[in-house]
Amino acid sequence: MPLNLPNILTWIRILMIPLILGTYYLPDSWLSPAAKNLFGASLFVLAAITDWFDGYLARKWNQLSPFGAFLDPVADKLMVAAALILLVQLDRADAWLAAIIIGREITISALREWMAQLGATRSVAVSFVGKLKTTAQMIAITVLLLHENVIPGLPTQQLGSICLQIAAMLTLWSMGYYLRMAWPELNGRKTD
Repeated sequence: MPLNLPNILTWIRILMIPLILGTYYLPDSWLSPAAKNLFGASLFVLAAITDWFDGYLARKWNQLSPFGAFLDPVADKLMVAAALILLVQLDRADAWLAAIIIGREITISALREWMAQLGATRSVAVSFVGKLKTTAQMIAITVLLLHENVIPGLPTQQLGSICLQIAAMLTLWSMGYYLRMAWPELNGRKTD
């Protein structure tokens, strides 16, 4: 495992997951519910920024590694899954939306692993729709973790719920895209 700043940022993102979750379980005497929401959402945003930043630095400094390529998406999926499960428990997100998003992440991870074994990873490389899906998920989760109406007249919980529904639709769309791209291999035909 190469020890470089991009990989360290990925490890930091993984280590932030229990901090984000733990924030919501602190006693109210330590942090008020509003402070928990603000602190937890802020930690999640910071973790999401490290996701972008570690990839940027790895490409810029030519520090791409097989280990980093493995760890980065694992960190992303752990962060999203943990946050969604927390939001369901806090009654801020519907379980069926969380199941769609987490189920897609598992399915596409398995598809990418299988395609790598076949030597066809290019057919399931990250696409624009995948990046759009990730952005929508990060926004939705952040807004739902925040939960507080920070802008008068803007119902944060409703906005977060709408964003999560959009993220789930993009999740299904991106899954369809990746499955369509992998279909020749899944169907037993070789691509040109």
